[in-house]
Amino acid sequence: MFLTIPTLMTWTRIVAIPLIVGVFYLDISLGSRNLIATVMFVVFAATDWLDGFLARKLNQTSSFGAFLDPVADKFLVCASLLVLVHLQRADVFVALIIIGREIAISALREWMALIGATKSVTVHMLGKVKTTVQMVAIPFLLFDGLLFGVIKTNLWGTWLIWLSAILTVWSMIYYLKKAIPEIRARAK
Repeated sequence: MFLTIPTLMTWTRIVAIPLIVGVFYLDISLGSRNLIATVMFVVFAATDWLDGFLARKLNQTSSFGAFLDPVADKFLVCASLLVLVHLQRADVFVALIIIGREIAISALREWMALIGATKSVTVHMLGKVKTTVQMVAIPFLLFDGLLFGVIKTNLWGTWLIWLSAILTVWSMIYYLKKAIPEIRARAK
């Protein structure tokens, strides 16, 4: 199940990272770079929903795909956040909160899998909402202009990325609370 259509779509999110970063090194106007990076991010982020849908529809779910999907999401979000910090469109503190949480929860999930307690840290709706807010905030910040001549994407993106940081901490606390009883039970 390494080369199914859904898994290949997941791989595209990882391949997208240097492409999105590379856009900001092109010798074109900043507005064009912003637009290209935004469109690329939105298209590649949409594969997150599409690969899961196709995996279920085509009966091509696999444990490798289940592993790779969240890894690809985290790479795409973290790389985009680093670009936004570099462009001074996102606060480094927000990036540290989001990236730190992703590392911590990934490590927690790996450890819980080792002790046979993965059910206590399965994906929760709060984590999905956090991801959705991130996936809206990041393209707003990448675009960095007026959308439809009305929406100040930098302003909305900044509010949304801070909301995402709050949801990030909240979801981390939720997962830690779910894991602590298992950790205590295994420590005895």
